Amino acid sequence: MNVIRTAAELGSAPRRVCLAIGVFDGVHLGHQQVIRQTVADARQHEGFAVVVTFDRHPNAIVAPDRTPPLLYSLPQKLRVIGSLGADAALLVHFDKAFSEQTGEAFIRSLVRDFGQIRSVCVGASFTFGHKRSGNVTLLRELGRALGIQIHGMAAVSLDGEVVSSTRIRDAIRAGDLDRAAQMLGRACSLSGTVVRGAQLGRTLGFPTANLDTTGLLLPPSGVYAVHAAVAGRESRAVVNIGIRPTLAPAASPQVEAHLLDFDGDLYGQELEITFIEKLREEQKFPSPAELKEQITRDIAAARALFG
Repeated sequence: MNVIRTAAELGSAPRRVCLAIGVFDGVHLGHQQVIRQTVADARQHEGFAVVVTFDRHPNAIVAPDRTPPLLYSLPQKLRVIGSLGADAALLVHFDKAFSEQTGEAFIRSLVRDFGQIRSVCVGASFTFGHKRSGNVTLLRELGRALGIQIHGMAAVSLDGEVVSSTRIRDAIRAGDLDRAAQMLGRACSLSGTVVRGAQLGRTLGFPTANLDTTGLLLPPSGVYAVHAAVAGRESRAVVNIGIRPTLAPAASPQVEAHLLDFDGDLYGQELEITFIEKLREEQKFPSPAELKEQITRDIAAARALFG
C-alpha cells in the first residue's frame, strides 16, 4: 500500500477513486467494515481504494486535554490498513489550520484534488470538520450534488454492545486483552521505536529492547509472553511493562522486551509485540540476584508456553 500526502501522488492520469475516511485508531471490526466496503467499491468501479486518515488524533489539536491514549502507533495503523486491501492511504497532516476547515470544504477539497470520486464510506456516527460540521447527512447532500455514492456504515456490535476504540481502551486498561482482541479482530499488540534505555537488563544478563510508547495505551503492568516482529523478522520474547521497582524505578511505566534467541542491533527500528499471555505481576525483589533468578524462571515459563 502506498502512503501519500497529497492526491497528486496517485499520478496524473484520470483515476476513479473510492474513499474511506476516519481516524481508524486500532482499525477494529467497525473500521474494517468501512475499509472493506471501500475496497469492494473500488474493485467494482475498477478504481483505487484510498483510506483517508490523519497523522495524529484530532483531539491533539482541538481538545488536547481530552486526547485519548492511542491503541496503535501510526506505522502500525498504516500496516493494518494496508493488510485489508487498500491501494493507498492519504495521510492528512492535522494541524490548527486544517481543524478550522468546515466539513463541506474538506469534502470539496478531496473532490477537487482526486477528480473522479465514485464513493465515500464512513461510520454512521462519524463527524468531521470545524465544530463537527460534517456528518453522514452532509455527505449524502454533497453526494447527490456531486454524483458520489455515500455509505454510512452501521456500527458493529459484539455480544450486544457496539465495538468502539473507547470500549477497547477500557478492556485493555482492565487487563482483559482477550476481550479487546475480539473487538479488534486480531490479537492485542503494541508497537514503538526501539530507543536507548538505562541498559539495566544487560547488567543482569538479559538485554532488552526499550520501546518508545509515548502517547500509546499500555496494558496493566506485569510480565508477558509475546511475539516480537521487527524488519520482517519474528521472535519470541518476554516483556516487562512497569517501573522496574527492584533496580532504578522509573517515573512512568516502561516497555522492555527481551527477545529470545536473538542477537542484533534494534535501535531506531519499529518493534511490534503481540501479547500471548500474562506470566505474572510486576514485583519488587530484595536484590538484583533474586530478580535475575525470577527472570530466568519467566523465560522458562514463556518457552514452555510457546512449546
